[in-house]
Amino acid sequence: SVLVFVHELGHFLAAKRAGIKVEEFGIGFPPRVLKKKIGETLYSLNLFPIGGFVRLYGEEEGVQKDKERAFYHKKPLARAGVVVAGVVMNFLFAILLFSVVSWIVGVPKPSGAVRVEEVSPNSPAQVVGIEVGDKVISIEGVALKNNTEFIETVEKYRGKEISIVLEKSSGEESLIKVTPREKNPSQNEGALGVVISDQILVKPPLYERPFVSLKEGVKITWEWVLVTVDGLKSVVTGIFKGALPKDLAGPIGIYQITSKAAEYGIVPLLTLWGILSVNLAILNIAPFPALDGGRLVFIITEA
Repeated sequence: SVLVFVHELGHFLAAKRAGIKVEEFGIGFPPRVLKKKIGETLYSLNLFPIGGFVRLYGEEEGVQKDKERAFYHKKPLARAGVVVAGVVMNFLFAILLFSVVSWIVGVPKPSGAVRVEEVSPNSPAQVVGIEVGDKVISIEGVALKNNTEFIETVEKYRGKEISIVLEKSSGEESLIKVTPREKNPSQNEGALGVVISDQILVKPPLYERPFVSLKEGVKITWEWVLVTVDGLKSVVTGIFKGALPKDLAGPIGIYQITSKAAEYGIVPLLTLWGILSVNLAILNIAPFPALDGGRLVFIITEA
């Protein structure tokens, strides 16, 4: 509902700026629960909280009265601005959310070391005692500074026993011997069964933080745009190949996922909101009928 409100607020503000009469701004789908008319616009809260709408005067067809206030009679550029404003607001909202997350937790910087973040159950790493928080100093005597060096070195020794020097969380160094798997048990696990990171989160000075956080927010938003577009391409490609879409969720699924994220705190919740806001923007700008992108295609064609 929050994301839909932000989206519809974009349409609302753009319509007002273009001089278009907004007849109703509603959150949820009717029947109405609460309503209040302020000026020429009716604001409503509706029973089913799975969407929202902005009803514009003369939105679908020409009118004879107050033509200058009707959406239908506005120039294509003005109508296009109203149509894409919701998508723009969702992108801006995602940037804001990711910027707030960056402000709270910091921004990633190269640490110059490889640290173990997760260890998979029953993996070679767990069997020999590799633990979360261990820092990888070297493999077979070769010092490591980033994830790429770690992955390339482990790949080279698949199926062979190797010596790894670790710095434990206590500060002590430990030498362990382990054999990377020749074949992975699943696509989500590597040869050793560890998740690694070569970055740390750093909080810039307060006078720099607004700008650094905003830059990071833009960067993360763009990364999720690419992930979302790639995901949609995979879904569409899969459908044409006869495969059923996986990992898709509607309102009920989103509610369940959001509830779970909220249990882990404000940062996971804000992050999920940002991801969903990007998803909503991408889906709405897709050139399909009934979506903002579909309406935009007709406006462009007309122009």
